[in-house]
Amino acid sequence: MLWTKTFIPTLKETPQEAESVSHQLMLRAGLIRMLVSGVYSYLPLGLRVLNNICRVVRREMESAGAAELLLPALQPIDLWTKSGREKDIAEIMIRFTDRRGRHICLGPTHEEVITDLVKANVNSYRQLPVVLYQIQTKYRDEIRPRFGVVRACEFIMKDAYSFDRDEDGLEKNYRNMYGAYLRIFSSCGLQVMAVEADSGVMGGKVSHEFMVAAASGEDSVFCCPACAKAYPAAQQEGCASCGGQTEKRNTLEIGHIFKLGTKYSAALGANFTDEEGKQRPIIMGCYGIGVSRLMAAVIEQNHDQSGIIWPKGISPYKVVISALDMTNPVITAKAYEVYNELSAKGVDVILDDRDERAGIKFNDAELLGFPLQIIIGKEAANSGKLELKTRGSREKQLGTKEEIYKRVLDS
Repeated sequence: MLWTKTFIPTLKETPQEAESVSHQLMLRAGLIRMLVSGVYSYLPLGLRVLNNICRVVRREMESAGAAELLLPALQPIDLWTKSGREKDIAEIMIRFTDRRGRHICLGPTHEEVITDLVKANVNSYRQLPVVLYQIQTKYRDEIRPRFGVVRACEFIMKDAYSFDRDEDGLEKNYRNMYGAYLRIFSSCGLQVMAVEADSGVMGGKVSHEFMVAAASGEDSVFCCPACAKAYPAAQQEGCASCGGQTEKRNTLEIGHIFKLGTKYSAALGANFTDEEGKQRPIIMGCYGIGVSRLMAAVIEQNHDQSGIIWPKGISPYKVVISALDMTNPVITAKAYEVYNELSAKGVDVILDDRDERAGIKFNDAELLGFPLQIIIGKEAANSGKLELKTRGSREKQLGTKEEIYKRVLDS
C-alpha cells in the first residue's frame, strides 16, 4: 500500500477528550474517529488491526473445534422475557417497536438467540456436543462511555457457545476454550491474568475473567509477583498459592468465560433426548472476547513516549518504507524497487511516498508503531545500502538489500 493512497489522518497533539493512553494513541495515529459519544469509525489502519485480531481469533476457535456463524443483531424482546433477563439488562438495551408492532432490541449479547437456534435444530444426545461462535457488533446504551473503544455503545465481540449433554462435556469445552484464550492473547502480544469471577447477569456457577494490567483500567486484582497468580480484588492480600505478598493492580477485562449450566436451556426449552429416551436440558457454556477492546488493551501494554509498538502478529503493516526525499529520483526508484520486491515476497508493507520532511516521516512511523522501518535516504542513493530499524528495541542495521530482506523475512 502507498501512504498517499490510503487514509491516515495523524494528529500532532493529544485530543483533550482522550483520557486513557490507548484512546489518545488511537486518535493520534488515525486508527479511529468518534461520531458521537461511544460510537466510533474504524479508519483503514484501525480496520487492518481489527481484521488481524479476528484472524487470530478465528484460527484458535477453529483449532478448538468451534464453527463460525452469524446471528442477527435484531432480537425480539420476548426471548429476553422468557429468559428472565429483560429487567436485568433493561438499562443498557437499545430497543424500539417496528412497524409491525414487534418489540425489538439491538443485541447487547446473544445467549437467548443462540439458545433458540439450537433448540429448534438439536434434539438428541447424538447431535451433541455443538460449539458455535460469531464475531459481531453488539449494542449497549452505556450510561457513561469512556476510554474510546474500551467502553463504547457499539463494539465488536467474539462470542462462542458450547452445548453439551452433561457436566463432563461442559468441563472439557470450558478447559478447551480457556487454553484457546491464552493462545489468542499471547499471539496478540498480551500478558494476561485469569481470575475467578462473579457471573453476574450472565448466570451460571463458575466463570473466569481474563485481565490485562492497564493504568486506566476500571477493574482491579491482587497479583502475586512471585508465582503470577491473580485474585479478585475482594480477596485477602496474601497469595493463597505460594504465601507471597500480593500487589493491587488496575486492570482491563478483555475476555470472560462462563459455565452457564441450564440457565438458558431450561428457561427457553432447549432440551435433548438422552440414551434412555428422557428429555433433559442442554448444558451450556459461553465464551466472550471484546475484539475492539482487545486493540485498546494491546496499546495499553505496548507503547512508549513516541507512540504504539504493535506486536508483529496484529500490526496493520509489518514494514514501513520511509523514502526520505521523494524529489530525488534515485531515492524514489530505490523505494519503489524495495516496496515491489518485498510485496512480491508476501510481506505486508506500506511505502511512505508523501512529499514530507524526514522528521515527519520518522515521527509518524514511530507513532503508528510498525514493527520494522526501512529507511531509504542519502546512504541508499550513494552506496545502495538500506537502513533497517526495529520499533520495539530501536535497534538499527545498515546492510545490503539482500541482507535487509533476509532480516525482514526472518522477523
